[in-house]
Amino acid sequence: MDRLNGPPSLMIVSDLDFTMVDHEDPEDLSLLRFNSLWEAYYRQDSLLVYSTGRSPTIYKQLRKEKPLLTPDITIMSVGTEIAYGESMLPDSDWEQCLNLNWNPDIILQETANFPHLIPQSDTEQRPHKVSFFLEKPNSSEVIKTLSERLQKRKLDVKIIYSNGTALDILPKGAGKGQALAYLLRKFKANGRIPLNSLVCGDSGNDAELFTIPEVYGVMVGNAQEELLQWHAENAKNNPNIIHSSERCASGIIQAIGKFSLGPNVSPRDIKDFGKCRVNVFSPGYEVVKFYLFYERWRRAEVEKSDQILQNLKSSFYPLGTFVHPCGTEQPMNKCTYMVERLYGDKQGKRYQVWLDRVSTSQIGSDSWLVKFDKWESTGEERYCCRTTVLLTTKQAEESFTWMHIHQTWLDGLEAKDQSLWFL
Repeated sequence: MDRLNGPPSLMIVSDLDFTMVDHEDPEDLSLLRFNSLWEAYYRQDSLLVYSTGRSPTIYKQLRKEKPLLTPDITIMSVGTEIAYGESMLPDSDWEQCLNLNWNPDIILQETANFPHLIPQSDTEQRPHKVSFFLEKPNSSEVIKTLSERLQKRKLDVKIIYSNGTALDILPKGAGKGQALAYLLRKFKANGRIPLNSLVCGDSGNDAELFTIPEVYGVMVGNAQEELLQWHAENAKNNPNIIHSSERCASGIIQAIGKFSLGPNVSPRDIKDFGKCRVNVFSPGYEVVKFYLFYERWRRAEVEKSDQILQNLKSSFYPLGTFVHPCGTEQPMNKCTYMVERLYGDKQGKRYQVWLDRVSTSQIGSDSWLVKFDKWESTGEERYCCRTTVLLTTKQAEESFTWMHIHQTWLDGLEAKDQSLWFL
């Protein structure tokens, strides 16, 4: 929140597995569509919140496997842990709230009486979450009997069953919905309540998100029956909750358009930036657009024409400087020749480029400083560098000139062969 000058224009609160992340999409195309939309239009004045059942350990593992953006806030362990920013600073006040009448030792004593409850891994047992696997045919009777036994032990707990496999026992005041309500109270106290909020989910442990007043909601197209049934029984007359026709992150984009929350055409969906005029002129959009072109150029998905090469050369200031992540410098005009030679070198390969943490600041009447993480992946290999770009505007043409580019490797994400890294 500190990076924003006022209330967020939009806050998206999304589950991860099979909501933001489609594990049946090996190319992660829907997630990459969302990424370019968010970084081009929303990162500067909006908030991205992940709300996941994953513990911090396997959440971080997912971030290493998938091209997930860095969220502003992460709600983990089914709403029992809240962390802020890239450093994931924990919210100790929230943890204190959950201590009331919470005793995991008693829970373990009682659950030991149910042979159908199989404890999940140690990483998923958290300070305010006790987790098991439970097969669906046994779920109704086990949950009913277990609830009665815990009530007799004077414990205020919540039992959440999701995906037909996972049973989580939490403090009564915990859960994805309660964690979001807590955040909204904090925002309101600081005069930073978001202008619009969109919650997104696919399974039973997401249902609470849709109970928060004055939020929009999308059940993605692949939502599970348990969530659809909850909606039919509890919220079918709420016009602010929809069941999208598209899967996962594509369903989130669809909901942004349905509720008119802001731009909903991802730059990744624009096949020809020369022919498609977008009513936006911003440095954030400029860098996202360029690196989409860069990906397509190397994959030979755009035509190698004299006009495109001329446009590329005119975008770079000839006397500017490119500082490679390894520290070497070269003039910008040499970069255009390097890019020209790279045409099609990734053709037929699973090569992807995406940007994260795009931030812009105007440092002069016609100049901007843009900072972002530039990611590249080829197959299973992933590299990333922190990039700073100096742009100046050509107002008569509504275009930017790239004056200077400076890149530094992020720790542990250096390219093995640094001679193959460009821009």
